[in-house]
Amino acid sequence: MKRSPSTRAPALVVRLFTAAVLVLTSPALLSPVPLHAQSLPNLGDADGEELSPLMERKLGEQIMQNIRRDRDYISDPTVMDFLNNFGGILLAANPEARADTGYDFLFFAVRDPSLNAFALPGGFIGMHTGLVIAAQSESELASVLAHEIGHVSQRHIARMVGNQKQDALLPLAGILIGLLAARSSPDLAGAAMMSGTGLARQRQLGFNRDAEREADRVGLQILRSAGFEAGGMVNFFGRLQKASRNSNDSAPAYLRTHPMTTERIADIEARIRKEPYRQHADSLDFLLIKSRMRVLQDDKPQGWRDNAVYFNEQLKQGTRSATMAARYGLAMLALRQRDIATADSLLKAMLAEADQKPVLPVTPIIVTLAIELRLAANQPDIALKSVQLARMQFPLSRAVAMLYADCLMASGKKEEATLFLRDQTQLYRQDTSLYIALARAYAEQGKMALQHMTLAEYYTLAGSLPTALEQLRIARASTDASYYDQAIIDARERELQASWKDMLKQKGR
Repeated sequence: MKRSPSTRAPALVVRLFTAAVLVLTSPALLSPVPLHAQSLPNLGDADGEELSPLMERKLGEQIMQNIRRDRDYISDPTVMDFLNNFGGILLAANPEARADTGYDFLFFAVRDPSLNAFALPGGFIGMHTGLVIAAQSESELASVLAHEIGHVSQRHIARMVGNQKQDALLPLAGILIGLLAARSSPDLAGAAMMSGTGLARQRQLGFNRDAEREADRVGLQILRSAGFEAGGMVNFFGRLQKASRNSNDSAPAYLRTHPMTTERIADIEARIRKEPYRQHADSLDFLLIKSRMRVLQDDKPQGWRDNAVYFNEQLKQGTRSATMAARYGLAMLALRQRDIATADSLLKAMLAEADQKPVLPVTPIIVTLAIELRLAANQPDIALKSVQLARMQFPLSRAVAMLYADCLMASGKKEEATLFLRDQTQLYRQDTSLYIALARAYAEQGKMALQHMTLAEYYTLAGSLPTALEQLRIARASTDASYYDQAIIDARERELQASWKDMLKQKGR
């Protein structure tokens, strides 16, 4: 039976909810273990003043290990580029948003049609695809991101632990569940909030309402200084209010993890009433990424058909930028269906539109689609030349960098691809997709020992140490493992075995 998008609890949310409950019912707060027994790191004495920035970051990283393994996590480099560039604009205009923690913020997306976003401890901010698609302007999207940055910069989870003293574990469970589970399932949130004593529950709810208002105020300051329209926050909250009427009206106000939307809208309206109107022009990338995320949100044959109808209607009614975004979406759909001729025709139309006066920018989002088309058309040499130019034009684009490795492999330059990917893993040590690509490059060259050593690093980052140790065992048994490889394997195996023993000890096993 198909569930309604407005009430379903995605696998991602359910797993995170379970992880939070496991942590808070255990005598010790745990370090990383495999997905089937995932827990969170030791946060120290519950009587401490607050969660330290270091432990808050570890907590966020531990949750991210779960998220990255989930089928609803979107690892698409183009989406990651846009979200982190967009979030970077907000942070660059507000350096104080990092407070005294110096967190490296990470913005990411999960596949979910509901209108939501959430902040995790330590600077990790997630958005549902539905939220980005529903945003009608960059200012609306910025208002949501700024609000979530406000949660992180004010360290609401750390303050929750500090303020609650002996009740610390219960509020920590509540805020994790509130940020993750409640956003897709009000019923799940209500059940979570009913746990524990009445006193702790009342204290937690009051703090969360204050935290939400504080995040609104901080978010509004970020929005202003970054040059976005302050009214975008009011507009988007109004849309959230309308979207929640069918699902949230039955929930008592005191059980909600967020204050009433009408209260928040009134507070923000009062703050911006006397401000002069500021207009912000949306970028072409904003419209293009909405098209891309619409396809990724429902990337199946029925979704392709539904989206084709949507994009064709957009072609009839849109402005020049909206028309380009519609063609971009249709080109993505054609590429999914291996209709290279149609995708090429749409791409040429986009480029012709960009050349008209006034000229529209050919962004990395369009460039990467063009390179993907050349690879799909089995034209690796053309793709490689294109991506080499793109690297000079967009040197910081992770999407272009990943395509460069793909083009090198497709062109038969496997050793060059391997060296490039090895350098990338040193620059971006937490990017699991790089290790998968590097392992694949080694496999295509028949370098089995190096392939499994690389996979061991991937599983280590993913928090699955037993699987990482198994990969090292396979690497040791490989016939091409050199004496140097064996020494590295032995040293790494000792490190991982010690870490695994520590985890089992914390679990009391």
